[in-house]
Amino acid sequence: MPRKKTAEAAPPDDASNAVQTAGRRLSPEVRERQILLKAIDHFATHGFSGSTRELARQLGVTQPLLYRYFSSKEALIDRVYDEVYQWNPQWEKLITDRSVGIQERMVRFYSAYANVILRREWIRIFIFAGLTKEGINSKYLARLRERVFVPMMREIREAYGAEAARTAAERASDLELIWSLHASIFYIGVRKWIYGLPVPEDIDAQIDQQIDAFLNGVPNALKQSSRKTGKSA
Repeated sequence: MPRKKTAEAAPPDDASNAVQTAGRRLSPEVRERQILLKAIDHFATHGFSGSTRELARQLGVTQPLLYRYFSSKEALIDRVYDEVYQWNPQWEKLITDRSVGIQERMVRFYSAYANVILRREWIRIFIFAGLTKEGINSKYLARLRERVFVPMMREIREAYGAEAARTAAERASDLELIWSLHASIFYIGVRKWIYGLPVPEDIDAQIDQQIDAFLNGVPNALKQSSRKTGKSA
């Protein structure tokens, strides 16, 4: 994907104020930002089938004016994606800092990560993109795999005295293992913003509990993975 503690979160800026000021003459930079913020809310609400004509109407501007700032709907979607799915390099440092125990590192990472992703616009646009915008989410997921999943499983193996994964089968098994944890945290946002179901109020405490349960099963899971590939961990 991408191009560019709680499950409750407002849009990145106050998009409603942007609409209220639409009738005034604004600088190009402010107008462009106004359009972008409203587009984030628009696509999070309606998906990518939402029309730029309706978006322009909500902003109180003409569709040609909107296209003066974004040459096409695709260009606007790309910019929305860049804005919503920014990557924080500090996340990667949290994972590999061996001065901190593996469980605490994982709690710190997922608490920081969840604070970004468990937001209405993040979850809903990601789901809509997965259904209708082939190739966009795959870029984000590839980054997630290389910068989070692979190093995190490497650190987990190191922490538990297991040899590094050497075969394709072991590496695939590692990815499935860490996906199970990651998906459980991501699904908190799905429950709230897609299904409209209640979620825990204390997201940090929930993450702490899930990571604790995950790590309690890791040593046995790694041993089983090694047995299946014919080597001991």
